[in-house]
Amino acid sequence: MLNTGETEQQVAEFLLQIKAIKLQPTNPFTWASGWKSPIYCDNRVTLSHPTVRTYIRQQLSKAIQEKFGSVGCIAGVATAGIPQGALVAQELGLPFIYVRAKPKEHGRGNMIEGDDSMTGKRVVVIEDLISTGQSSLQAVQALRDAGYEVAGLAAIFTYGFDVAAENFKNANCPYITLSNYNALINYAEEHQYVTRKDVDMLRSWRDNPSAWGVE
Repeated sequence: MLNTGETEQQVAEFLLQIKAIKLQPTNPFTWASGWKSPIYCDNRVTLSHPTVRTYIRQQLSKAIQEKFGSVGCIAGVATAGIPQGALVAQELGLPFIYVRAKPKEHGRGNMIEGDDSMTGKRVVVIEDLISTGQSSLQAVQALRDAGYEVAGLAAIFTYGFDVAAENFKNANCPYITLSNYNALINYAEEHQYVTRKDVDMLRSWRDNPSAWGVE
């Protein structure tokens, strides 16, 4: 599930203004997956901008209350979801935990970090970004396996890939985001961050990202 309206436009504006999102259709980035991409999103940059950080914290908190109702805990996904999740937990006055990508290799070997007494609570997971959703849903499953009731997931931004929507549906995990790829591209074109030709390239990438830019 995606948020719509004023919030998605405002978040898109912020992400472009502070260069948390960079658009380079003619000089694409290479993701860790090997995909060529005309867009790079690093929402960690929002943490360095108090106005943006505050807006995101407040809007995520509001969206969680509206979509998921009463919850007992907030869980951040390592690593970029940890600070965002902690900010949301503070805003809502809730306990906070976080989920590692894999169990710790020493000590207690934890995958979920925080007070063990949180187990069993109704939790919302916080991510900074949704691409395919695989890493997010790995965290969701870890929480479920540990006995938490996962109400859903909230993130700042999604690329809007069909595979992500399918993955979340199959995992029976509702999700919300503050902004999305379509809102971003619309804003970028309207405010001349990109040309009409660039927009066509950006939309073609989203339609088939794994093959885009491959000669």
